[in-house]
Amino acid sequence: MVNTVDSEQWTVNSKVIKLSIRNLNIWYGDAQAIKNVSFDIEANKVTAIIGPSGCGKTTLIRAVNRMNDIIPEAKVRGEILLDGKNIYEDDVDAVEVRSKVGMVFQKSNPFPKSIFENVAYGLKINGLIKKKDQLLARVEQSLKDAALWGEVKDRLGDSALDLSGGQQQRLCIARALAIEPEAILFDEPCSALDPTATAKIEELIQELKKKYTIVIVTHNMQQAARISDFCAFLMLGELIEFDKTDKIFTAPSKKITEDYITGRFG
Repeated sequence: MVNTVDSEQWTVNSKVIKLSIRNLNIWYGDAQAIKNVSFDIEANKVTAIIGPSGCGKTTLIRAVNRMNDIIPEAKVRGEILLDGKNIYEDDVDAVEVRSKVGMVFQKSNPFPKSIFENVAYGLKINGLIKKKDQLLARVEQSLKDAALWGEVKDRLGDSALDLSGGQQQRLCIARALAIEPEAILFDEPCSALDPTATAKIEELIQELKKKYTIVIVTHNMQQAARISDFCAFLMLGELIEFDKTDKIFTAPSKKITEDYITGRFG
């Protein structure tokens, strides 16, 4: 049973739910990528989505901020609720959804602009902040929240492309944070990073969940076990199992889940 608390929060079984995926089906043309998937994503928790390549992980999180809208052959059926409101209703603006649900991609994608302009970009194009002092303050805070301020505060005018791979990824996180989303989706954010940079991103995600709801796609089982509170295991577009991460990794309900997390396939 769903109880509406207020416009910002809603609960299911006394848990604050930020996002809820209900009977979600997604096709690319005639090929079905997601098959009747349903689970809830708690506020201020990290939910990991795991599964072998091609199982639909990226398709799923792209649907959560309506990025599949830009793919002509993509068709979405079912519901994705953000604070209890279906983001696929006709009266919902996809741009507004993306402002509330940020996205950090597998490969860092800084713009060929300065560090400052990268973080300020979304604020400027959306007209969110017009006063220079407020813009400066928001950029600084976003870089601090992304654990990057100390490394770049004296070089904000330098090209973002001069940063290391790990710094570029944290810059992309700062850019996502600048528009003050409510949830952040990470699509394998550490797959191209070295262990030191990966550790920084993982530590950052743990800090960010105090303010944001986090969903992360990862192929790294150790990473999922380290940083997530809940885990969804997908296989061939179907949700095989969803539970607390400790339960998934120590006592999964299904043999196929155990086989995957122990490396027997995938």
